Amino acid sequence: MNIYNAEISAGSLLPLESRRVAALLLTHPDENQWLQALNVDNILQKKNPATARRQARLIRNRLETLNEEAWTLIANGEQEVAIQLLLAAAIKHSRMLRDFLHDIYAQQLRRLEHALNHHHWEGFLTECIHRDAQVADWAASTKEKLFQVILRILAEAKYLDSTRKMNLTPPMLHPTVISYLKRNNETQVLVVMEHAK
Repeated sequence: MNIYNAEISAGSLLPLESRRVAALLLTHPDENQWLQALNVDNILQKKNPATARRQARLIRNRLETLNEEAWTLIANGEQEVAIQLLLAAAIKHSRMLRDFLHDIYAQQLRRLEHALNHHHWEGFLTECIHRDAQVADWAASTKEKLFQVILRILAEAKYLDSTRKMNLTPPMLHPTVISYLKRNNETQVLVVMEHAK
C-alpha cells in the first residue's frame, strides 16, 4: 500500500479559497449545488474551470478531515485561527507534509538550526523512498513542486519567514486551535504542530 501521494501539489493552504469552500460545505450542498457554486457562481474566482475544480477538490478533501465546528472557524473566524486549522487539515490529509514537519522541521529546531535548505528535502525524499518505493518513480518536476508547495504552506502558516530565505519562525498556536484539537482527540496533529514550534 502506498504511504505517500502527490495530491498536495495541487495547492498550498489557499486560505481565501478555503474560507469560501468551508462556508459552502456548511450549507451541505448536493452535487448540483456544489457544481453550481464552482462552475457558475465561480466562488473560487478562477479563470480556468479545471484549476477551480482541482483546487476545490483538494480543499474539500482537506476540510473533510475536520468537523463543522472547524469549518465555521475557518469560514468566519479570525485569520490566524483559520490558517492554523487549515494547516491541521493539511497535516491530516497529507502524510508527506506531516512527516516533513515531524522529521525535518522539528529536528532542525531541536538542533537549534535556523533555516531549511534543499539538502533537507533531498534527504527527506530518500527517507520517503525507504518507506514507500513508488516515490522513486515520481518525476523530478513533481518532487520539486511538492517541495515548493510545502514551503508555501509553512510560510503561510508562519512556520517559515519566506519561501526564499526558509528561516524557521515557529508560531505560538492560537488557544482556540489548541482547544479544538484537544476536544476532538487530534493529539497526533497537535504534537506535530507544537513540536514544530
